[in-house]
Amino acid sequence: MCPRAPLSLARAEPLGISTLIEGRLEVLKGESVVASIAEPGAIVGEMSVLLDKPHTATVRAASDSTIYEFADAGSFLRDQSAVALLIARLLAQRLNVATSYLADIMHQYADHGDHLAMVGEVLQTMINLPPMQVSPGSDRQSDPRM
Repeated sequence: MCPRAPLSLARAEPLGISTLIEGRLEVLKGESVVASIAEPGAIVGEMSVLLDKPHTATVRAASDSTIYEFADAGSFLRDQSAVALLIARLLAQRLNVATSYLADIMHQYADHGDHLAMVGEVLQTMINLPPMQVSPGSDRQSDPRM
């Protein structure tokens, strides 16, 4: 059981994948809450593990919460292909939502001469990034290729 205030899954190194057993978590980028998670079985930490990179977001308990951490997540995912496929589908859904949103913005502001007109360039750059060079950046450090 993790009390509301102390839980923070943000660390400098990948910590593994955690799943929510009960409670509610918040995902923060900088000071902004970007997601609220209350569904038992929800997964956090997967991007860090799969990219072998430090976390780019902070996860904190928004209420008393119970989580289960898979410390050796790489081995777990290799051994449990059904879970790996589930995570791949989850990430594909997130990517679909993000690219759909960016495409919508691109179409809405295509005729504007301001900074919003460059959304198409950003979207195209994201699509064409070589797989081994993915760098998600952070609120403080953006990806220099974009």
